[in-house]
Amino acid sequence: MKRIIRIAKTLLLTYYAYMLEYRAELFLWALSGALPFILMGVWMQASESGQFGLKAIDFARYFLAAFIVRQTNVVWVIWEFEKEVVQGKLSNRLLQPLDPVWHHFASHVSERFARLPFVFGLVLLFFALVVVLAFCLRFLIQYTFALFAFWIERASAIEQFWFLIYLFLSGIIAPLEVFPPAVRAVVLWTPFPYLIHFPASILIGLPVDVGRGLLVMLGWGVVFFVWNRWLWRQGLKQYSGMGA
Repeated sequence: MKRIIRIAKTLLLTYYAYMLEYRAELFLWALSGALPFILMGVWMQASESGQFGLKAIDFARYFLAAFIVRQTNVVWVIWEFEKEVVQGKLSNRLLQPLDPVWHHFASHVSERFARLPFVFGLVLLFFALVVVLAFCLRFLIQYTFALFAFWIERASAIEQFWFLIYLFLSGIIAPLEVFPPAVRAVVLWTPFPYLIHFPASILIGLPVDVGRGLLVMLGWGVVFFVWNRWLWRQGLKQYSGMGA
């Protein structure tokens, strides 16, 4: 038993070190398996108009799980073994007191461990995308309000007024699910829910329309970006005119 454990440990460590030499390729291999993420968007969009028995959030969970499972069962032994037989490299393996299959098995298992950080990274990236978008939108909104300092001394007063609305409609005080349906329908077209409620709902699995949410976030981002750039140009004229 000790001999078997020693051989297994040697094979796994050897092939793990070998796989780490190709970290860039491992990342590309993990990225190439991102097809479930693409199909996730397709099926989530289709679920809005079709009757599939699953909601958009169910499709999101399923394809996320499918991505993780797919990353753990990638196998390439047929190409490796074919090359060994055709090129005569199998002869060296046959001289060893170990069935060649264990070399291939150890290389596959070691590759799983080497690929693991990239898999977790891609999964976290998927969840972090919405959080990052929420941060960028929040920053853009506040920076746009900050540009009013070119005209008024207390631009922060605009932010304080905005914050009162943000406090109630963003989901900080209560989730939007407790709002009356008519009120919630209107609020979902404002930028407020997408700063707190939308990212939080995705993280804990509440039913949300991810596709629509991302589009609304991007839409408000474009609106505030255009407004921001216009205020910046006009504000610089104002600033220069004051003798700065």
